Formats: sequence, structure tokens, C-alpha cells
Amino acid sequence: MSHTYDELKEKKLTELREIAREVEHPAVAGYSSMHKEHLIHALCEAFGLEEHVHHEVVGIDKATIKAKIRELKVERDAALEARDRVALKRARRKIHRLKRQIHKATV
Repeated sequence: MSHTYDELKEKKLTELREIAREVEHPAVAGYSSMHKEHLIHALCEAFGLEEHVHHEVVGIDKATIKAKIRELKVERDAALEARDRVALKRARRKIHRLKRQIHKATV
């Protein structure tokens, strides 16, 4: 039986214990007394599943955008030291827009 992390997360504790009963792995030893979070962790270890979802950025060049953000952070710091409010706000808004662009492209 193949399971996913999301599938295990949605199941009830009794269902998880039934699955653990069939698995012979040291991680699930003592499954009958485990809480749901611990049991999910043990089952993921037994099945070789990752406990979080990896997100991918699609449609944009993330490395280029991150390089622009780093450049803007230098400009932001310079504007902050020079007490130039207009340049500071402009740099912060550009950084924000670029970060939102990455966030929106994340799948």
C-alpha cells in the first residue's frame, strides 16, 4: 500500500493505527500508545515519505529575481543611512513586488 503524507494526515487515529498494525518497522513500535502526530511521523519514516510539501517556482527565473532583491537591499540600506525617505520607500516597494512575484509563481 502506498500512502502520501496528506492522505495520512487526513485519516483518523484509529485508521492510522490499523495501517501501523500491518507495517513492520522499528519506527512504528508502540503504535497503540502513540498520539496522532507521532504516529504520522513514524509512518512517514517507515514508508520513506517526506513530511512537508516541496513547492516549485514555475514560469519565472527565481535566481534572477533574488539577485535583484539583493541589489535592492543594498540600495535600501544606503537610503536608510542617508535618511532618504523617497528612495527608501521606492526600494522597499520594489523588493515587496519582487517577493510577491515569486510567491505568486510558486506552485
